Amino acid sequence: MVIDIVMPKMGESIMEGTIIEWRKSIGDSIEVDEILLEIGTDKVDSEIPSPNAGIITEILAEPNDVIDIGVVIARIETEGDASVKIQSKNEEKEAPSPVTENELINSSQIEPEQKVISSSGEKKYYTPIVKAIARKEGVSQDELSSIIGTGKSNRVTKKDLIAYLEQRSSAPVIKTEQPAPVEKPAVFVPEPVVTNLTDERIEMDKMRRSIAEHMRASLDTSAHVHLMNEVDMTRIVNYVTENGSSFKSREGFSLTYTPFIVSACVRALQTFPDMNSSLDGTSIIRKKNVNIGLAVAIDGGLMVPVISQCEELNFLGLCRKVRDLAIRARNKQIKPDELSGSTFSISNFGMFNVTTGTPIINQPNVGILGVGTIKKKPVVIEAEQGDTIGIRSMMFLSIGFDHRLVDGAGGATFVETVQKNLENMDLEHLF
Repeated sequence: MVIDIVMPKMGESIMEGTIIEWRKSIGDSIEVDEILLEIGTDKVDSEIPSPNAGIITEILAEPNDVIDIGVVIARIETEGDASVKIQSKNEEKEAPSPVTENELINSSQIEPEQKVISSSGEKKYYTPIVKAIARKEGVSQDELSSIIGTGKSNRVTKKDLIAYLEQRSSAPVIKTEQPAPVEKPAVFVPEPVVTNLTDERIEMDKMRRSIAEHMRASLDTSAHVHLMNEVDMTRIVNYVTENGSSFKSREGFSLTYTPFIVSACVRALQTFPDMNSSLDGTSIIRKKNVNIGLAVAIDGGLMVPVISQCEELNFLGLCRKVRDLAIRARNKQIKPDELSGSTFSISNFGMFNVTTGTPIINQPNVGILGVGTIKKKPVVIEAEQGDTIGIRSMMFLSIGFDHRLVDGAGGATFVETVQKNLENMDLEHLF
């Protein structure tokens, strides 16, 4: 029986997906839940498993094709003894001869060298993730083209490239270029880092294009204003230092500063509902829940997964949510629905040792909190007995807000409230 494989629905607001890479080719066998292809949306890339076991008989979409939800993209023959009609998107729809069918079914027995020869002279296709890894690891175009691919039409897959890099790192380097003349001193021979002295033109991958469009649209939509304030984090730093080990032994992961910041921000948003709102024309939509979007840096881009209904979570719940979303975002396990619905966002660039910054508002939010790194510095400490100078752990907060809804006074009061919530947090009753 032939089973239709359709473009799956990746989220409530997502109506189409982009084919990134087929993990199987026509004629290949596949098991239930084995990865069939990788699909990308404007929110996240996902690996799609096969719902049935059988043989791939048709592939009706090519990489980079944008397909609507519900459209058939492949077919699987689930009966092994039935005659299989093998047909790709660009081939004529005619029944193959027995010889051709046997060749296709036994194509996995062809030696890799033969596959390379059969595809020589053709322009090779590389997925964005393969290009990104190649650039990061310093793999030149000539070196990349020499890798034997296991993907469709001998294409180099991510697994092929990673396997090649592991083999390259464990094996001695063999230079294929002509050796430098003996009379030249070795000290003047440059490392072969730059192989092309001309400008390189690289097409943005799908994630980078999506981020660019979203950021540009935000700047065109909101009237951005940024204010900054400094926070004394000494009490929280000392608390984490003193209780970090016991927390990790109890929970199985480290206690970080992010849950403290999220907690202080949630309390401030409950006091300032305009900062937890969105604009629809001239209408203000005040959200009933506080849904915090946390910016997470991943390979090649950025994700903003959402912690929903933060006002209902205790501090330990926030700790667990922050860790869960960060891990799944970096492992590309975030669901598309978890990337929408935020009412306010937090961007923690302090983890990259950045003091402060002015983040762009994540639409349709009207505010975003920027978090800088924590640094020790001499600070004037005011007290009734007199002023003193002490070493304190200080951190900059920046608030970006939409001036169409929030004025300077409102933004200043909000960031000051977050500051006071952090400095005066009840650390004795967190758990």
